This record gives sequence, C-alpha cells and structure tokens, in this order.
Amino acid sequence: MDLEERLQLVTRNSAEVLVPEELRSLLEREAHPKAYIGYEPSGQYTVGHLVTIGKVRDLAEAGFDVTVFLADWHAYINDKLGGSWERIRASGKAMESVFRAAGVSEGVRFRWASELTARPEYWERVIRSAKAMTLARVKRAITIMGRKEDEGELDASKLFYPAMQVADIFELPVDLAYSGTDQRRAHVLAREVGRRMGWPVPVALHTPLISSLKGGGRMDTDDSGLLERKMSKSDPASSIPVSAPAEVIRERLQQAYCPAREVEGNPVVELARWVILPWEGRLRLERPERFGGPLEFPDEGSLLSAWIAGEVHPLDLKRAVGEGLQRILAPIAQGLSEPSLGEVLTGDGGLPPPRSSG
Repeated sequence: MDLEERLQLVTRNSAEVLVPEELRSLLEREAHPKAYIGYEPSGQYTVGHLVTIGKVRDLAEAGFDVTVFLADWHAYINDKLGGSWERIRASGKAMESVFRAAGVSEGVRFRWASELTARPEYWERVIRSAKAMTLARVKRAITIMGRKEDEGELDASKLFYPAMQVADIFELPVDLAYSGTDQRRAHVLAREVGRRMGWPVPVALHTPLISSLKGGGRMDTDDSGLLERKMSKSDPASSIPVSAPAEVIRERLQQAYCPAREVEGNPVVELARWVILPWEGRLRLERPERFGGPLEFPDEGSLLSAWIAGEVHPLDLKRAVGEGLQRILAPIAQGLSEPSLGEVLTGDGGLPPPRSSG
C-alpha cells in the first residue's frame, strides 16, 4: 500500500486531522506508527461505536500498531456503572468482544489503564502534565468527561482526569491519538503539553459523532461541554444497541428523525454515510418499479447528491439503513462473550483495589 492509499484510508470519514502535514510526515517516516483510542468501559454499546470501530480497522489496515485503551480508572473517576470496579472490568471485556466480533484484527491490542497506573513513572507523567496546565484549563477540559465545567467540583478526583488522559498518550506512547470529536479538547491539550514539555507531539484524528435518533439539539460542544445531539446509550429512544434484534432496529429507525433532503443533524443519513457505506462499500435501496425501482449508491457523494435532490424518500433510506445495520450487527451479536452486556449492567458497587496489575 503506497503513501496516498494509506492517507486515504486513515482520513476517510474523518471530521478533522491535527494536522494533515504532520500525518503525512508520520506515514512517510514510519511503516508502523503507534495509534490509540481510549474508552471508558461504561455498559451498553451502540451503533455509534461502529464509526470508531471502523476507523480502528482502517488504522490497522494502514499499518498502524493500534491500542484500544480500556480506561477503567477513568470510568471509576467519572462514576460510570455506579463506581463498581467489577462491572467496569466486565464492561471492558465485553467491549473487546464487540470489537473482535466486528472484525478488529488480533494485531490490535487492548490495554487497561490500570496497567499504567500501577507504575510510579505514570504518576510522574501525570504530575508533569498537570504542571503544564493551569487550573482554569483543566476545568475547561472537564467537558471531555461529558460533564459541565462546574461538575469538576463534585469531587476532587475529576480534576485528575484531564492530566491522566494526557499522560496516557505519552506513557503508552502513541504517534496518533484518535477519538470522536467529543475528545478533541483532550487531544489539543496533549499537543499543547507536549510542546511545552518537549515531548513528541501526537497527531490527532477525530471522526464525527452519530446524532441522536430523536434529532434536535446541537452537535457542537457548547460552553457547558454538553453534546446535546449525540446518540446516547442512556436514552434508549436515541440509539440502537449493537446487540439489538432486527425488530428493534426497524422500530428505532422507523421512528427516527429524518427530514427529507436535510443532511446536517440527520442521524439516518449519518448512519448511511459513516457506517453502511464504509462497512459494506455500497448502499442499496430496494424499491418497487412504480416508485422508480432499485437504487444503488457506491459512495457518499452519489448518495448525498440524490438525497439533497429529493430523489430518495426518507422511508426508503430508513429501510436500507436498517437492513445494512442488521447485516453488520448480526456477527457482533453472535460473537459477544460472557458476561453478557445485560450482566454488565447489574451487580454491586465497590472500590477498585489500591494497586491493580491489570
């Protein structure tokens, strides 16, 4: 695979690269650069995760040495799954099952944050990172947790979170930090800290977020840091779980916000663009001849042109997206290992061990 093919694979369906020239230079000098994406293990996983899973596959295919970072301590700080260490760990194991069932190669590594936190060197990095930030900057970065800035005062542990996320990038270490656009502030902060401390500055890659099926709100991060329009597992009407049966997929999409000809904030169009087309290489609409007959779109440009021109009815698009999701999710649902996702969401709370070896 030549340089241009690798660049195309890495950047397709991306919202932003910080910065493109640095990415090109990285690929020119490294055959197998290191990339990572971090996740808080937090329970149910939705079709919105297919965007990042797909990009992890792209990065691996482009020659990256990819780490999926299971941020167990970060999830605990962020009060996920009731602060239960057992449920957080079970959720992380379930996440690996989802990724593997979705075709993520064995060459992609899964690592726990607790592997890093067990090392004294990690905490030295956290402190050095924090010394390179102002308290005001840290509080603004609290939004990477999906919280308002003033929620950093709920308990002091939340103020550790931004410095830990920055330290993760340099301790792994990685050449490219990847996430959805909701983590942009963390990556910008890491780049600033890297320059200030003389550490290698990572390239940052961001992919778009799938909007809530309910529509409305804003996808931009406002001053409070809340992503008002993001598909959320905490609101069943807004999302589709990766374990959803065919009838649930059809029902959720049938009720989904999908105004004709509109692209911005349209979750059905987004699923077609950022999930179905990248995963299947085409989008096919089965229609009776009296309604124009079948249509097939080989790429995003052809789909958007027809959609904006009013040549595709919302119900036909919903049906095609639903059929595509059923095909993509079927092996994932079959491949989920024990404990099941349902079991992850139950159980008693409890503090994590003081020192975990992972």
